[in-house]
Amino acid sequence: MNVKQTTVNAIRVLSAEAIQKANSGHPGLPLGSAPIAYTIYADALKFNPKDPKWNDRDRFVLSAGHGSMLLYSLLYLFGYGLTREDLMNFRQAGSKTPGHPEYGHTVGVETTTGPLGQGIANAVGMAVAEAHLAATFNTPEYKVVDHYTYALCGDGCLEEGISYEACSFAGTNKLGKLILFYDDNDISIEGNTDIAFTDDVQGRFEAQGWQVLHVDLVSTPDNLPAIVEAIQQAKAETEKPSIIICKTQIGYGSPLAGTAKVHGAPLGEEGLAALKQNLGWPCKEPFVVPDEVLAHCKEIAQKGEQAEAAWKETFEAYKAAYPELARKYEAYYSNEMPDLASNEDLFRFEKPMATRMTSHIVLNKLAALVPNLIGGSADLAPSNLSNMKDTEEHKYGDFSPANYAGKNLHFGIREHAMAAICNGIQVHGGLKAYCSTFFIFTDYCKHAIRLSALMNLPVTYILTHDSIGVGEDGPTHEPVEQLIALRSIPNVKVFRPADGKETAAAYISAMTDNAPTALVLTRQNLPQYENSGLIALKGGYVLEDCEGTPDVLLIASGSEVEQCVQAKAILESEGKKARVVSMPCIELFEKQSADYKESVLPSAVKARVCVEAASPYSWYRYAGDKGEIIAMSTFGASAPAAKLFKSFGFTAENIVEKAKISMAK
Repeated sequence: MNVKQTTVNAIRVLSAEAIQKANSGHPGLPLGSAPIAYTIYADALKFNPKDPKWNDRDRFVLSAGHGSMLLYSLLYLFGYGLTREDLMNFRQAGSKTPGHPEYGHTVGVETTTGPLGQGIANAVGMAVAEAHLAATFNTPEYKVVDHYTYALCGDGCLEEGISYEACSFAGTNKLGKLILFYDDNDISIEGNTDIAFTDDVQGRFEAQGWQVLHVDLVSTPDNLPAIVEAIQQAKAETEKPSIIICKTQIGYGSPLAGTAKVHGAPLGEEGLAALKQNLGWPCKEPFVVPDEVLAHCKEIAQKGEQAEAAWKETFEAYKAAYPELARKYEAYYSNEMPDLASNEDLFRFEKPMATRMTSHIVLNKLAALVPNLIGGSADLAPSNLSNMKDTEEHKYGDFSPANYAGKNLHFGIREHAMAAICNGIQVHGGLKAYCSTFFIFTDYCKHAIRLSALMNLPVTYILTHDSIGVGEDGPTHEPVEQLIALRSIPNVKVFRPADGKETAAAYISAMTDNAPTALVLTRQNLPQYENSGLIALKGGYVLEDCEGTPDVLLIASGSEVEQCVQAKAILESEGKKARVVSMPCIELFEKQSADYKESVLPSAVKARVCVEAASPYSWYRYAGDKGEIIAMSTFGASAPAAKLFKSFGFTAENIVEKAKISMAK
């Protein structure tokens, strides 16, 4: 048995041993896909374990993240710093080898995967980033951006709708440096895939503009040369992304090979012993591999070190020949950011304006200040106002096969893939990604937004048409539960600004923080307030106050702040003192000191009215035991927005009435 075959088997055995020791995991995919993964690392992937964040490395995404031990075995063998003990602690508390790959937790993991299909869309985003950066920085003499994105998926990834969206986008945009391996083993948890998945995968991908290649690893197991040849063919096709359909046997080498039983359960001690015997495994001690395997993998990794050293030489020559481009490149990757908070131009608003329009104004000002900004909409840019417009000084253009340097992405009506593609762009490095749709459609985006938060990716989500203010489109398009849904995701900042200056503050937060930010914006015009501005970064603040201690606190976000200001005037005309608190971002307000929060919402003032044209669940903590909440406990309706706000109680008069009820308690 040659060293390559022994290394493939090392991946299999280490994976099975770790899963057996944890008594938990998915051995089927690592056993069947080991030759694919080995060949990617040994014969295709450009990587350097000593510098795992090298900008011009190739990316490998394990979209079928349940097979995580496959990836951990590779990272161990190729010298990314994982130890035998890490493998032995698979799926244990505090381990570097959690149940599914987690970006930022394990060195060498390019993105968090496990929710099926997400990794494919992330890989598409990485390929978008590569194409855009290459078009921006490469010159005829120097290719300082020149790498591939590889991904490995299974049947489950291709069954998920997000994969259809993302692969259609990739084909439309001719992302020729994206190579997807499909572990086609015909098995999922419930049994043979023919009970639920009989698609003509080749026909589907050809129809979406992909090159389709095949490798048979069943009739000729571990046919490494065939995999190498397929990769070469994939690279030769520059006008299309490629899918390499690899016919494999799930659980190869084990007594349960070819059955659903090997998908998601350990082999058992007897099954593990049989696997080793069937593979001719030479090592008796667990988690030990032959020295020749480690030496072989080290030699491959050293080629990556040499590749990076050559790239650095190229970059130095590039820097000498194109100093301005080189400085720009370094700025892109350093996440340099101008002093946005002191930029008064971002806060200049006078006339009433919808916050989707103030967002458009701020976004376009930022585009000139943050040159690595890239993003787009799910076919709603004219409504979301999320496009970056060309000026005499700045040309942004549309990203397309004819112009990969374009900064405006047209995602099509693919909300879920859009969000996950932005995660891929962001995690790739060098760019700041945003995307946009109607707020109601965050239901389609939610899992990808959750992964933005889990990975600490500062993707900006521009979400317009934020309430019953949508009006005539009716309850299907009027978000009522979406605010509480986003606010419930840890590490997501949800801004619902009341005017232009709060919108600018929201963008500053989005540009300068390592967390995703959702900007929830109105369709209808809102007034501009004198006392708003950068203070919105505290999440909540006193917008309009009274003399002395208030009799009642009026607390709102977004468009309902206007009705609270009107209610304050009515109450004061009747001799009652009211304070208006604008609460654009609950998450940031909750991070403030106890003293600050007390200064805004004094605990001694029990009379309170919380107002938001959405679910009431965000507001119980602020209403207290004597407060009132004006919110949406039903779906909306189809009617002009003004009539809807009145009929659902979002008026100054109703706020005054609720304030009096609260004060009387």
